[in-house]
Amino acid sequence: MNTHNPSDFRYRVRRSDDNSARFERVPLTVRTLSSNTLFQGEHEIGIEHHGALYRLKITRQGKLILNK
Repeated sequence: MNTHNPSDFRYRVRRSDDNSARFERVPLTVRTLSSNTLFQGEHEIGIEHHGALYRLKITRQGKLILNK
């Protein structure tokens, strides 16, 4: 089940001319990958980031957990 909604993270704070902050819909491009593409049938993958190894796992409930 895919519950990804790309518009969930398309909000950005913008300052108007009167210096008040407000949220507006601003088109942002976010590279999106399917978890099927990342995991390729496995339940855990390793991600190297700045010399540290992170583990991304799919739980029994189908959620994702990232551990260092």
